[in-house]
Amino acid sequence: MATMKDIARLAKVSTSTVSHVINGSRFVSDEIREKVMNVVTELNYTPSAVARSLKVRETKTIGLLVTATNNPFFAEVMAGVEQYCQQHQYNLIIATTGGDAGRLQQNLRTLLHKQVDGLLLMCGDSRFNADTELTISVPLVIMDWWFKELNADKILENSILGGYLATKTLIEAGHKDIGIITGNLKKSVAKNRLEGYKKALSEAEIPLNDDWIIESHFDFEGGSIGMQKLLATTKRPTAVFCCSDTIAMGAYYIIQQQGLNIPQDISVIGYDDIELSQYLFPPLSTISQPKAELGKLAVELLLQRIKKPNEPYQTLTLSPTLKLRKSIKNIEDKTETI
Repeated sequence: MATMKDIARLAKVSTSTVSHVINGSRFVSDEIREKVMNVVTELNYTPSAVARSLKVRETKTIGLLVTATNNPFFAEVMAGVEQYCQQHQYNLIIATTGGDAGRLQQNLRTLLHKQVDGLLLMCGDSRFNADTELTISVPLVIMDWWFKELNADKILENSILGGYLATKTLIEAGHKDIGIITGNLKKSVAKNRLEGYKKALSEAEIPLNDDWIIESHFDFEGGSIGMQKLLATTKRPTAVFCCSDTIAMGAYYIIQQQGLNIPQDISVIGYDDIELSQYLFPPLSTISQPKAELGKLAVELLLQRIKKPNEPYQTLTLSPTLKLRKSIKNIEDKTETI
């Protein structure tokens, strides 16, 4: 295998000159650069990433640790992160935990052993708690939510606004009997979406019905179980705010299994705007999270932290938007849906 010394000998230059040409670390005349690169091509030389990482103390690799993957939202965010890593010439190593604390520790050790330059953390699982021990010695960015406080930059979504938008949309369609199926309320995003729901009801002077607030989980099963509980209440609501699209999909299943129609019998709005939501029948109205922007900003924020580790930590907040489809009935006009 060719080395820089071999290139220097054949090009009749110093090894430091070869290094400057290959790494672009210092100006070298066009004539010398061409001579060196001709030898590089002739020898089919490939720089050693390991040797470079030992010298400059960077591996051009980022780790992404996700605690749950049963929600397509996380898969779509991961795809965005990978895209932006490639644009910045960084490799990405993805690790998941499946809700297992032991696996979380093991994957963290593995990522750190691979000498990643920084870590992106995204938690979709409320089974973890603040007592879970973590020792992380590299720059961090938390995306969306993490189960314990860490010294890290954060990119959050304005979940209160999202919950408010979802509920207000149902109210504007004429609904007053509005239920909600939340994720586990240990998660700040679940609590915030519930807060937005309550804010919209209060603003419209609609009394809060505690029987219509169903705490569940951000997954398909959570939606199914939550919808069963909601339909079993003494008075069935005319509309339901599902705090994730996966919850909404589980709710769709139960509603249709019980012989009810969406939106004629019950209107549904979801949250996240995952790709599958537009292919449901009827297509799901939802609150759209800026997933591409989340992935882009997470990568850029982490690269900034890697370059400037002593800067003050930042918290960025992204705003969700409303995506109207066909799952909400306007009860002021029985023929119109939005």
